[in-house]
Amino acid sequence: MAMSMGGSGGNMSEINVTPMIDILLVLLIIFMVIVPVVPKGLDALVPQPPKNPQQQQQPNDRTIVVQVIYRPSQTPVYKINDTDVNHGDLLGKLTDIYANRAERVMFVRGDDDVDFAYIADVIDIGRAANVDHIGLMTPKIQAGQ
Repeated sequence: MAMSMGGSGGNMSEINVTPMIDILLVLLIIFMVIVPVVPKGLDALVPQPPKNPQQQQQPNDRTIVVQVIYRPSQTPVYKINDTDVNHGDLLGKLTDIYANRAERVMFVRGDDDVDFAYIADVIDIGRAANVDHIGLMTPKIQAGQ
């Protein structure tokens, strides 16, 4: 910024930057307040490799898969690890399975033709049985196993 010293009483045209700095500071405060409030996406768990590669885990003992099998013009059939279960008994069976488990992970596998409302119902039943993590198995993931 230049200042002129002199006796001539002519007009000076300089920009007053004080209001611009005030606006800049107000905008900075607004953005600092808004950024922590912005919603973030879902937390995703990435599978970790085993710490001891020689130790083989038995997947059938630990993995719980609830299958929803399509039947045309009827309610679907439910299975827990290839064991048939009635829809009414699903909550009781899952509660018994997860009663003594530290790792509460369940997978839901549905046929392509099953309405998603049945899958969502199984997810709700899993949450009611205190399952912490529920994963959906898709045909693409199943083909890779």
